[in-house]
Amino acid sequence: MTDANPLLDFSGLPRFDTISPEHVTPAISTLLAESRALIERQTSDAVPATWTDFASPLSDGFERLSRAWGIVGHLHSVNDVPAWREAYNAMLPDVSRFYAEIGQNLALFSKYKALRESTAFAALTPEQQRIIDNEVRDFRLSGAELPAAQKPRFQAIQEELAALGTKFSENLLDATNAFAEWIEDERELAGLPADVIEAAREAAEKDGKPGWKFTLHMPSYLPVMQYAESRDLRARLYRAYGTRAAEFGPVELDNTPLIRRLLALRHEEAQLLGYPHFAAVSLVQKMAESVEQVLTFLRDLAHKAKPFAERDLAELRAFARSDLGLETLEPWDTAYAAEKLQQARYAFSEQEVKQYFTEDKVLTGLFHVIETLFGVHIRPDNAPVWHEDVRFFRIETAAGQVVGQFYLDLYARETKRGGAWMDEALSRRRVGQQVQTPVAYLNCNFSRPVGQRPATFTHDEVTTLFHETGHGLHHMLTRIEELGVSGIHGVEWDAVELPSQFMENYCWEWPVVEAMTAHVDTGAPLPRALFDKMLAAKNFQSGLQTVRQLEFALFDLLLHAGFDADGERGVLDLLAEVRQEVAVMIPPPWHRFPNSFSHIFAGGYAAGYFSYKWAEVLSADCYAAFEEAGDPFDPDTGRRFLDEILARGGARPALENFRAFRGRDPQVDALLRHNGMVAH
Repeated sequence: MTDANPLLDFSGLPRFDTISPEHVTPAISTLLAESRALIERQTSDAVPATWTDFASPLSDGFERLSRAWGIVGHLHSVNDVPAWREAYNAMLPDVSRFYAEIGQNLALFSKYKALRESTAFAALTPEQQRIIDNEVRDFRLSGAELPAAQKPRFQAIQEELAALGTKFSENLLDATNAFAEWIEDERELAGLPADVIEAAREAAEKDGKPGWKFTLHMPSYLPVMQYAESRDLRARLYRAYGTRAAEFGPVELDNTPLIRRLLALRHEEAQLLGYPHFAAVSLVQKMAESVEQVLTFLRDLAHKAKPFAERDLAELRAFARSDLGLETLEPWDTAYAAEKLQQARYAFSEQEVKQYFTEDKVLTGLFHVIETLFGVHIRPDNAPVWHEDVRFFRIETAAGQVVGQFYLDLYARETKRGGAWMDEALSRRRVGQQVQTPVAYLNCNFSRPVGQRPATFTHDEVTTLFHETGHGLHHMLTRIEELGVSGIHGVEWDAVELPSQFMENYCWEWPVVEAMTAHVDTGAPLPRALFDKMLAAKNFQSGLQTVRQLEFALFDLLLHAGFDADGERGVLDLLAEVRQEVAVMIPPPWHRFPNSFSHIFAGGYAAGYFSYKWAEVLSADCYAAFEEAGDPFDPDTGRRFLDEILARGGARPALENFRAFRGRDPQVDALLRHNGMVAH
């Protein structure tokens, strides 16, 4: 009975208190049928190819399906229990097929083209014009112009790609969860922080076992790599982490065949569309103009960064030999040695800093930054949630009008996929006389509170929180009322990281840090002397970190730019070649990095991982405007950033947004300066 199905209730926020896996198939099936009937109506000769009669009702009608399926996808990500996994996977082929059908529907395509070519097009708003332009482009990329004989194959490719991406992600989560390192000898815990040891003890207790349990989830894995004095323990965890979802484990969790199949299908898709390779398809929707332009950008950055990376590594090796007695610096030693070198050089440790970043204080500080920069207020709010850890907030104008709301799910769980991400629950759009308020999901994987103590975050985790909130602000502070270009919709993929990376800068401003710290035991703010050490260490190893990101970006782009997955060279051979070119540290031959590279095999960044560095140039340059104004909270600059970047959404090209804010084209200088990579 659909009336009682909470997934079909669009009157307000998702009803997470009542939605269950058995609601998925009936609700999504109903919405797919509704959407197909809508297409039938809108493509009839009786409906003229105008915005009001044709395009607008389609956008409104499809929103119901995307909202409901978005909830299902979200629950699959944050509560990946068998019932939700089955419910999601049961409907994934049908949903994939529907969107592939839309993309190839010639009747729809011809109406969008007729609207684009009509005299009425000139009278549309700039937002409406951009939506129509995007639609025409996306139809072409979806195979609408393919010969009828090729369309079934193209559609089958889309369905299989969606299923493979999901399977890649599930294999990685299952392989991560399958590993546990049980410690019974307390001596193996030497060097580990007390809260990490306590969390490991609680994890073992929960499984009814003595001793301590360590896993490959970040809050457990990273501290071992960074602090454990036991080289054997670090080596065991490093190997387990580096060989996840590979041929060394259960065959059903091996992502190797999935990678080959994904690459082959993407290449076939590109060829059907008349492009030389998938990278060319990927770039059609991005700021960057060609593979050659991106390769030049990445290699130029690598050329500038590599000498700094080589210096970083030489320092680390010399320190490991002289102070730690490590003749050979192995990959499982680097995080440990870097932590010790940082302590020796700057006289502080990440763990010492972590004691000051208590959860509520961090949130208060983050909210204060947003309120000061953009003239809004953030208040606690109420909504049904999917887990007791989740909190809910609203963003109001100074006059008290709600402009956005967001869920905050901060802690790691075994049923939650790794990493941190922002997703949309609702997007801003006009509905009659009303404006629908945007709602975002902000998801992280931080350590939860242990015992009676509040959760504490590393400075890196605080930066991650600011990053994801930047994405959320892009989604929530939009002023655009057309769904197709409001918030993050319609924003080029290589510009979508601009607001997120921009927000990270505030984690390095002393007034911000001072205000958002309170020691977990004493309540004292972070001492200025300790912050100065952090600042001095800010670009510690930044050369190594930069070439690592460039390695990922180059590997991804070259993998999708004509690489033959079934040819003589394998995926690992290509990765080895990229590392020879840009890397200074080479992992062991058994390391299987590609098998866990979710960004490009399951997360939408295929031939687009370079976007992080591309957008970092934009975000560093935008932040430089505040530096030039002499105040990170300069009200005029903050207002212009809101007006020209955040509020605009995808309503005009990202480069135009940037130029409107900066008054010129982007320059790489600020990025190099912020990363300390300037020749002295």
